[in-house]
Amino acid sequence: MVERADINSVLMQMRSIQSQVQEGAGISPVAQAQPELRTDRTGFGDLLKNAVDSVNETQATAKNLATAYEKGDTTVDLPQVMIAAQKASVSFEALTQVRNRLVTAYEDISKMPI
Repeated sequence: MVERADINSVLMQMRSIQSQVQEGAGISPVAQAQPELRTDRTGFGDLLKNAVDSVNETQATAKNLATAYEKGDTTVDLPQVMIAAQKASVSFEALTQVRNRLVTAYEDISKMPI
């Protein structure tokens, strides 16, 4: 039961980050509220690859900010570095949870009688 609450909080954080990204990208609220109106279709493999790439990019950004801060770059401050590190951590944890659920689903399907 505790695990479900943790997963739900991670999912809520992911949705919050997604809405922030979509607002920054200029996606209209209508397109956000009605995804069935979108004409672009992507496969599951593409979605998974994009998620992994996004997590990788978030981690690389956090590493670059930390390196810049360690080198004494005055344009990078500590809170910025810590926020980027937390975003990377949350995104990696969410990806790990998705992977665990996919493995569990695969195992359940493979155990089904034919």
